[in-house]
Amino acid sequence: MNKQEIKEFIAKRVAKEFKDGDIVNLGIGLPTLVANYVPEDVMVTFQAENGYTGAGPAPKEGEESPYISNAGGMPASVLPHGAFFGSDVSFGLIRGGHLDFTVLGALQVDAKANLANYMIPGKLVPGMGGAMDLVSGAKQVIIAMEHTQKGAPKILEECTLPLTGANVVDLIITEMAVMKPAEEGMILVEKNPEVSIEEIEEMTACKLIIPHTVKDMEI
Repeated sequence: MNKQEIKEFIAKRVAKEFKDGDIVNLGIGLPTLVANYVPEDVMVTFQAENGYTGAGPAPKEGEESPYISNAGGMPASVLPHGAFFGSDVSFGLIRGGHLDFTVLGALQVDAKANLANYMIPGKLVPGMGGAMDLVSGAKQVIIAMEHTQKGAPKILEECTLPLTGANVVDLIITEMAVMKPAEEGMILVEKNPEVSIEEIEEMTACKLIIPHTVKDMEI
């Protein structure tokens, strides 16, 4: 898979986590693609932290509105049931525990369910944005990311970068696997059928708990 295909594969798998009635926040980057792949028979309301609900799929080229963008500043769409509001209401939804899921990217995730996704010391820091509020306010936190960065594992025994949140990650979805941090360690839940368990272990820098049966990822 090329880079775009990897992102779409991950986004399609994330979309399968939602059910009717869920309210979901999508982080910038790869997570924004998830809105394109929600099954038609599942009604999900997407919330954009810059101030609206009812976020829809990315608009087709030439159909972008200059007035609608997502939290990452990219062109976005709003479905007929959508609503616009100020940052106070937006973060009231987030901090008040009204989000069923937030889907975020990551620089690192570890076996203790810690998340680092906002800075690399010594480099330009864009800021944490609303990530700290999202990981503490959402009922479930899904990390959607590529499994490695230039061949280096991003899933570690312990994060080495500054944390966005401690013990906040519920599920990790990459192009190689679905993993779940638990008290006993990092559990391998599903695997890409084109990848072996040995390859996943090689690209993961923490000990994996491997059940007797590991399901194949379906998208």
